[in-house]
This record gives sequence, structure tokens and C-alpha cells, in this order.
Amino acid sequence: MADLSIVHGSEEAALWPKRLGDLIEDQANSFGDRIAVITPWQETRLSFTDLAESSKVLANAMVRADLRLGDCVAVMAGNRYEYIQVFLAGGRIGCPVLPINNAYTPVEVLRALQRSSCKLLFIASNIGPRSLSAHIQNLISSYSENTLPDLSGIVGFDVSQQNQYVQIQGYGEFLATGALDEDENGFLESAQRIVRPLDSLSYQFTSGTSGEPKLSMLSHRGLINNARLVGNAMRLTPEDVVCCPPPLFHTFGLVLGFLNAFTHGSAIIFPSDTFDAERVIDAVSREKATALLGVPTMFVAELEVCEARKLEITTVRTGLAAGSPVSETLLTRLEDRFGVKGMLIAYGMTETSPVTFMTSLDDPRDKAMASLGRVLPHTSAKIVDENGAIVRRGVSGELCTSGYGLQKGYYNNEAKTKEAMRLDADGRLWMRTGDQCYLDADGYCHISGRIKDIIIRGGENMFPLEIEERLLLHPAISEASVVGVADQKYGQVVGSFLKLATNQSQPPDQEVRDWVRAELSWHKAPQHVFWVGVGGACPDFPKTASGKHQKYLMEEIANEALFGSSFRAMELPVRLGYSIFA
Repeated sequence: MADLSIVHGSEEAALWPKRLGDLIEDQANSFGDRIAVITPWQETRLSFTDLAESSKVLANAMVRADLRLGDCVAVMAGNRYEYIQVFLAGGRIGCPVLPINNAYTPVEVLRALQRSSCKLLFIASNIGPRSLSAHIQNLISSYSENTLPDLSGIVGFDVSQQNQYVQIQGYGEFLATGALDEDENGFLESAQRIVRPLDSLSYQFTSGTSGEPKLSMLSHRGLINNARLVGNAMRLTPEDVVCCPPPLFHTFGLVLGFLNAFTHGSAIIFPSDTFDAERVIDAVSREKATALLGVPTMFVAELEVCEARKLEITTVRTGLAAGSPVSETLLTRLEDRFGVKGMLIAYGMTETSPVTFMTSLDDPRDKAMASLGRVLPHTSAKIVDENGAIVRRGVSGELCTSGYGLQKGYYNNEAKTKEAMRLDADGRLWMRTGDQCYLDADGYCHISGRIKDIIIRGGENMFPLEIEERLLLHPAISEASVVGVADQKYGQVVGSFLKLATNQSQPPDQEVRDWVRAELSWHKAPQHVFWVGVGGACPDFPKTASGKHQKYLMEEIANEALFGSSFRAMELPVRLGYSIFA
């Protein structure tokens, strides 16, 4: 078995059997008035006791709003302290919390609420400089027209300040309905008592293995233990201060950021509601942060700020990089400029709560720089060929993982759940990652390619099929294929290969982008547009004998067209700890 590509993590330390409500009370009892959450942009500092008390009041307000075990609560907002309160309150009473992507258009938000059978929505008026007025107006119209039959209420974090949406209840007003002296009949206590560790704590939209967005159901047991084990690898203690620029709508920000720090009694800083490199550096300096989280594009921007200010950061001892490829050069710059003794790499996917492989502070430099690390405790992994047989060490195949962190399945999608999660002959359940990897002799995982057809722009996963379907609705486009094009800043950006419909004039590239942005998030619009046909990027779409588009050939055409002979000499990110942002 030693030469086969299957590994099992340590099981020495037992998993916690806790629900989130148990964890909240335990941490309040242990750490009390120690600071847990800092949001400098809101001038707010909350202790562990503050979080316990406010989440209990908010949970009671949810119960009084007729929410029950299993009812979905959604949030669309930037990194603000109220986001944490909603997550904790929902967890207390067994209401899974669905973080909504901040880049979603009004149409995408509506679809997300419909697909999740959302019962209660919390939403901000703005996220950074971006107004959500169009989203809110669309929600109000849909709510009135009963196209959101499950939705019973909308709560605005800051709309009460403007008093312009009479259909939306202000957050403060909603919170006031949860005054604990009104729980005379013990409804909150009853709601908390029936929650179980294997109940869903969070819903997350994810690419899965097919590129079609699905709703992953993640349990209290999976998320709490994954956060705890990642923090153990970072050696977090109550003396640590974690700076977390990644957004809370991703598992990176919510689990590897907040929940990670919370399980270890560490403080966490959310420097701004949306990423701002200047504010990150200000927060790190002011709060003397000891750990810094981020994706490569964030680290690059932060390094530029430090270099412009001629500032040396000396307090950061460790950090966590995930979400997209990380180059060795970038890791070295972080060590030199921030004085980081060990920048760790995490790999996983949303469906696994999320981390399965991670580097260690004790790893030899070559392993720390050129691998995804080794499997986490209480987790197993194997590499299989196309027939499902385990391959030898050093041989590439599809990575499959198993253990406590596996999702409960995809919400209302049994077919896709069975496709992604499979029992082996011994009755063990495995998750197919869709990633092509190999295990070396020491058990370190290396990515050798991608099986799933997905584009990863700065840690954000995008589904080509979704973009292609939108492009094909344009009257001038008869055929479309979307691929990932190399980019030194983001790793990949969207590129589209398009064929004109008969008797149509070629529209300007900007018109194509605007067409996509009218229905989809702005970052899904193609940054590069290539036309197929006489005089175009290629005479026809490269295809297999069966007529399928050969996307790898289109990627080569695009990269050669953009970078020429210099493309193969470019230093592009090489580490693929990317599915964290699935």
C-alpha cells in the first residue's frame, strides 16, 4: 500500500462534537471580554461576550420571525460585524446561512434566493462604493409579485438611516424584537436544543466538478473542525491577531478567517468592507497583526503599498495563501517584506469544508514552496485513474477526498450529489475534486492539471457554460466558447472565442462585454474577445472528431496572440491551491 496514492491524516486528536451554539458559549466563558472581532471602518470592537450576547438576541429575533430548524438565512454585504452576528445567530438555531457573492447582479441574487428557498435576507445598501439600490428594488418587486414565495422578510443593515425602503426592516429594529425578556416561553432555548452537529450550518454556491453552480450544504461538525485544524497548523493562540481581507461570502473569509480565529480565541480584523490594500496595511500596523490571509492579487497590492510607503512590517509571523495560484517569487517577497517566517498554502474545495491539504511550518523549503502540503488530520485522499483504480505514487490522476469535512450533499440536487460523491467497495464516501494531481513518496500533493472546466480569476471561480449561454443570446453571435487566458495579475481572466451569425455585422468588443454584464457579474465579461472565421484568431473552432471544442488549443491561441513568444518565458503562478474559492 505504501507505493499507492492513498493517504490518511492523523486521528490522534479527537474531532470536536460541537454545534456552533456550543462553541459560542464556550468561547465567551473562556475569553470573555477579550476582543474577538475588529472592524476599523465601522469603528467597532466586539469581545467574545459581545458576540455571544448579540447573537443570542438576534437568534431570538429570528425565532420570533417564525424561522425554524433548516430555514435558510441569506446575507449580502461586505465584511462587517453584523455579518458575523447573523452567521452566529443562524447557527444557534439551526438555520443555515447562505453568503451571497458581492458581485452578483440583481438577477443572480434573485436566482440564489429562489434556489436556496431562502426564508430571511439580510442586505446592505452599499458594498464599498457600489450601491445595491437596483438589487433592493428588484427584490422588493419580486417579493411583492410573489416570485420569492419562501421569503418572509428582508432586513437592511443600514437602510434605516436613509428611510427610503418602507418594505425593508432596519437591522436595529429587527434586533430589538429579540429582546431576551420576551423569550418567556423558552422558544429560543427550545430552538437551540434541537440543533445537531451534523445539521447544516452554511450553504455555499460552488462549481462542484461540472461547472454548473450548485448549492453545497456544510455541517457544524465539518466547518468548526476544519477551521480548528487549519488554525492548529498556523499555531494560532489567544495572543494572535489575524488580519482577514478575503470576503466573508467565501469560505476563505468565513471559515479560514473568522471561524479559524474564533476557535482559537484569536482576534480577527476585517480592515474594510471590500478589499483596500491601504486599509489592510493600516490595520496590520495599528493592531500589530500576527497573521495575514489573502489571495495573490491582495498580497501583491499590499506589497506595493508597503514599498510606496517604504514601510517594513515586523509583527506578521505567519499567513495563509489560498484561492488561486501562488508563485514562489511572491512567497519570497512576502517573507522579505513582511518578515513572515512561514506563509502556508491551503488547498481544498467548498464541498470539503473546505481544506484537505495544507503545508506546515515544519516543511522543508522545497516542499513548502512546490507542493500543496499533506493531508489534514481525520481526512483521507487518493488519486485514481479514469476507472476509479488507485494509481501509483508519482502518477497523475483525479484527486478524491474523504472524511469529516465532506458536504451533506447539494441542496435539492440528488443527481449531482451522486455524481460527485461515491461510495467505494468498503462503503467509504469519497468526493471527486475534478483536479488532476499526484502524490509524491512523502505524501505531499502536487497539482498537475485541471479536469474541471473552470476559470479562476484572482481566486474567483467562474463557469464558462454560464458565460457562453449568455453570449449565445446576442443576435450577432452564433457560436461561443469561453476559456481562461493567462494574466500576470489575476492568474487567469475570461477570454471568449466567438463566431458571427449569418448576415450579421461584427459588434465592437465593448458591446460584447456590456451584453454579458447586463445579466452576469462584471468580472465574468470577457476581457479578451477573439473572433473565429476568415481573418480572425483562427479559421474555425478547434474541435475533436465528435465536434467538441478543444479549449486547451484555444487557450494556446489566445496566449500566443497576447504574449507571443514571450508567453512561455513568463513567470506565471505555479501553485494551484485554488479550489478554496469554489
